[in-house]
Amino acid sequence: MSPYGKVAVLCGGASSEREISLKSGAAVLAALRARGVDAHGVDAGRDLPMRLAEGYDRAFIALHGRLGEDGCVQGLLEVMGIPYTGSGVAASALAMDKVATKALFLASSLSTPDYRVIDTEADLAAAATLGFPLILKPVSEGSSVGVSRVAQATTLAEAFHKARAFGFVLAETCIVGPEYTCAILGDRALPIIRLETPHDFYDYEAKYLVGTTRYHCPAGLTPERELAMQDLAMRAFKALGARGWGRVDIMEDSAGRFYVLELNTVPGMTDHSLVPMAARAAGLSFEDLVLEILSQTLGDGL
Repeated sequence: MSPYGKVAVLCGGASSEREISLKSGAAVLAALRARGVDAHGVDAGRDLPMRLAEGYDRAFIALHGRLGEDGCVQGLLEVMGIPYTGSGVAASALAMDKVATKALFLASSLSTPDYRVIDTEADLAAAATLGFPLILKPVSEGSSVGVSRVAQATTLAEAFHKARAFGFVLAETCIVGPEYTCAILGDRALPIIRLETPHDFYDYEAKYLVGTTRYHCPAGLTPERELAMQDLAMRAFKALGARGWGRVDIMEDSAGRFYVLELNTVPGMTDHSLVPMAARAAGLSFEDLVLEILSQTLGDGL
């Protein structure tokens, strides 16, 4: 008999990242069942409260994007008294809001690229003062949905409208240099991964659709700089009050300075995903990883 009881693996949902979430959920579900957990896949639609009332003891959240990663489902689970994986309501909401995330990073003395918030085309002039290249991204989306790298002012409006389709827009100084990610599992930072893609940046296609992206783990950093980056990632994780697990994205500029980009509180768990890759480098199988995340379920005292 599994000590976790009946577990709902929440996936799908209604966000722009639905298809990725379904893949994450299927992988998590298979791993839990392989370890003898009484796990059931639950597509998080409007009937989710009724589905959860079917006697679930815990929930493994494999939802990405709005309504699943932003504190909404976390709040529902708390109201229903169902322990769940990952960060709580406040940390989930803060991490999903890139402007709020930036403010907390800066308040915690963590280096992050300069930025402007854009609401209308009239704000584009202010964004251009950051200099080019720029990154334009929706304030509250993940998986690089709606994100563009803008090399010159003539393409700024086009990139703005692409991102604006998903809500308010963040214009961010583009740090030119290596891109890294650091997975957090409980109270430890896993080995750093360096991302290398022929695309202008690590966009949606590079993440999920093509096989040209290269992942380097070990990342090629000296032991001292690897530890420094892991410490930076853990500080960013704690600055937002996150817990359980997550992934922090970091850039390095030409002078070797590290910049925190954002925190993902429910990272992907697909065959292209980075947290399982870092876990393998730390000696954890995918099944080990999933079970450890489940074991750190939030709300056990409810």
